[in-house]
Amino acid sequence: MSSRISALDAVVFGVDVQSGDVRGDAPSYAVVAFDGENFDRDVVSHRKLQRLVDREEPAILATDNVYELATDKDHLVRFLGSLPDETKLVQVTGDQQPEPLSRVANRHGVPYGKKPMKEAEAAARLAAANVGYEVSAFTDTTEVKVARGRSTGSGGWSEDRFTRRIHGSVKRRAREVATALDEAGLDYAMDETEKYGGYSNAVFTVQARPSDIPVSRNRSGDTRVEIERVRRDGIEFRPLAKRRDHVLVGIDPGTTTAVAIVGLDGQVLDVLSTRTADTAAVTEWIIERGRPVVVAADVEPMPSTVEKIRRSFSAAGWIPERDLPVDEKQHRTREEGYDNDHERDALAAAFHAFDDYEDTFGRIAGKVPPRIEAGTVIARVVAGEESVEAVLDDLADDDGSEESEETHEPRELTAEEQRIKDLEARVERLDSHVDDLEATIEEKDKTIAEYERELSDARREERREARERREVDRLERENEQLERKLDEQREETEQVEAKLDRLKELWRVDHSNFADVAEKRQGLVPVKPVAKFTTSALRAADERWELAPGDVVYLRDASGAGRSTAETLVEREPRLVLKSGGLSEVAREILFENEVPTAPAEEVTIEELDDLAVARESGVEDAIDGWRDRARERRKSQTGEMVDKLISEHRADSETRSVRES
Repeated sequence: MSSRISALDAVVFGVDVQSGDVRGDAPSYAVVAFDGENFDRDVVSHRKLQRLVDREEPAILATDNVYELATDKDHLVRFLGSLPDETKLVQVTGDQQPEPLSRVANRHGVPYGKKPMKEAEAAARLAAANVGYEVSAFTDTTEVKVARGRSTGSGGWSEDRFTRRIHGSVKRRAREVATALDEAGLDYAMDETEKYGGYSNAVFTVQARPSDIPVSRNRSGDTRVEIERVRRDGIEFRPLAKRRDHVLVGIDPGTTTAVAIVGLDGQVLDVLSTRTADTAAVTEWIIERGRPVVVAADVEPMPSTVEKIRRSFSAAGWIPERDLPVDEKQHRTREEGYDNDHERDALAAAFHAFDDYEDTFGRIAGKVPPRIEAGTVIARVVAGEESVEAVLDDLADDDGSEESEETHEPRELTAEEQRIKDLEARVERLDSHVDDLEATIEEKDKTIAEYERELSDARREERREARERREVDRLERENEQLERKLDEQREETEQVEAKLDRLKELWRVDHSNFADVAEKRQGLVPVKPVAKFTTSALRAADERWELAPGDVVYLRDASGAGRSTAETLVEREPRLVLKSGGLSEVAREILFENEVPTAPAEEVTIEELDDLAVARESGVEDAIDGWRDRARERRKSQTGEMVDKLISEHRADSETRSVRES
């Protein structure tokens, strides 16, 4: 075979039996490689044919009967499994009940001869023209299996360590495969078998053909990767040329794009949702499934992506008066199956468009004669905005002109001449339709330009208002911040003024020679109150009054103090402690031992100025003298008790010695 210089996207192989039989020994095949312009011919054996297909990877391997290549269905399945992923096996003469190749070739104007090489050439031409049925035994689902590459028996280490290493390698390789599938955006399901140290195997069921999967078959050390397409229940014949009926299309654009195809009878034909396909891929998917008459969206106005797709098909557009509510979409699609909310929205848009056009479709179909396809008339009336009568007259004129030409033709046209004639008529109709479309486009462009000017003015006004709103918001925020700062400053000022007043009062008390202190205030001593005899209260009083040695401390509640609290007070070295209530025994002992004078608050006349307090110097001195007298009496009492105790102990010791001597 020569090198490919292709006018087609890929090479097509036509095959026919040259001699022998596949059920016998050593059959040979006539092979024709067709690239759209040139033919290469050869005669090869069955084995060489398979090697040739593996090496060249043609787009199509065409034949008039697939059982010329396989003995039975099982053999055919194996043959299909051996073909490259990019190669289709096509039977050009039909599906399960093929026609004679000569009849199919004549119908499509393809040269035909009875010799095997001519039949192979005819098969290649027909397949290149999209005639025939693809023969398939496999789905578009592929299984990728990651498994152990060696036995888990002894491997030089202990068997447990060896097994754990193999299973860990399988798990790591499975994760690598999962990562590759995720990066390729492929849908898959993973079924792993966990074993000691990792996985014994992991099977990925991938919704793609092997050629689309970024993983290859390999065997490396502890792991192996196997790739196998999932088989169908039987052999399937699918036409190469798909019928493209007129349809309604609902589209929900976004990060996930969903498309729903609905027939003119309101039946769902297909649904798609994808996160990876761009607008061109979505358009191609729609083309493969029909010719859109109406393109619909579920929101108002129509999204730009939907509008772009609508224009590419010159279809009518449909949008609701307001965005379709979710409950209404759920109700309208309740009898249909969908995988996600995006598919639901696309279905709802197509169904609502069908509801609005259903009566129109019925009325148009009722006026169309049986010999004319109703979908064609509906498309021209709805999308092209033509009248039914004008479309029918146009179609009738086309038929009449063809009949007239055929009547006056002195000889019967060949297939190629008839094809040329049909194409020329089609070109004329398309040119006329293009002129109409261009006029429509020009009118709509003017309307769009006017709308764009209005939109530009509206946006300019909206931007101006937005700037004003932003400026007002900024000033309001600044005003609120300043007000908060002002409130904080006022509060801080009040606190400072209150503290200053307290300090002034205290200073006046401590400085008897201050001019504002009245004569009757001279000879006073400041008294620093403490709310409770607790460590925290002492600390609070210290922070407020700065307790210093020589201060007179007033305990408003002297009960409950422990050793640490009493020691804290002793550290302040107060001149006198006035108390309300009784001291605990522990506190009394500590204060007495450290010679801190204490006296009941009732013994001294205390005058309070707000939360400050003062007492007369004479009263303080009297209280201190009284404590000293009590202290002397207490020491005398303690000394007497100690002497009595010593005498008692001495007597007890003397009696004990006398008893022992006797």
